[in-house]
Amino acid sequence: MVTGKTVAAVVGGLGIVLWGALMGGARDIPRGVGPAARGGAAPWATHLAMVDAALARGDVSATRSAWRAAYGAALGSRRWDGLADVGDAYLRIGRASGAPASTVPRARDVYLSALFRARDAGSLDGVLRLAAAFDNLGDREVAVQALRMARRLAGSHPVPSVHDRLAALESERPAPFDF
Repeated sequence: MVTGKTVAAVVGGLGIVLWGALMGGARDIPRGVGPAARGGAAPWATHLAMVDAALARGDVSATRSAWRAAYGAALGSRRWDGLADVGDAYLRIGRASGAPASTVPRARDVYLSALFRARDAGSLDGVLRLAAAFDNLGDREVAVQALRMARRLAGSHPVPSVHDRLAALESERPAPFDF
C-alpha cells in the first residue's frame, strides 16, 4: 500500500539524488562559464539570429518575442557577453523601428547588468567593451566608471594592447579623466 509517507520519501530521495548529481557536475565548471566557453553555442545566439531575421522581415512582434527569449537566455547564462549582445540587439531594434531613443533606457539597464557581471568575472575585455557601449549611448558618467574598473582590472602595468585600448577610449573624451 502506497501512503503519503512513502511518496514523500521517494520524492525526497529523488531530490537528494538530483541535487547531488547537479552539484557534482557543477563543481568542475567555473562560475560564469557557459556553454560557449565549454565548446557549445551561446544560449542566446539562436534567439539573436531570430531577432535579426525578424528585423529583416519587418516583423515587430516576432522581433520583440525573440529579443525577450534572448534576454532570458542571457540572464540565465550568468555571463556578461550575453547581456552585452542583447543590449546591442535592443539598440538595433530601436534603429529599425525609427525610434532609436526609445530603446536607450532599456539597453542601458541591460548594459549595466553586463558591466557588473564583467567586473565580477574579472573580464577586462568585457569592461572595456561596455565602457565603449556606454560612451556610444552618450552616458559619459558610466563610461568613466567603467574605465576606472578597467584600470583596476588591468593593474598598474597593463600589457601594451590593453594600455592602447584604454588610451584610445580616454582620448575620445572631451575632458581628461580623473583616475
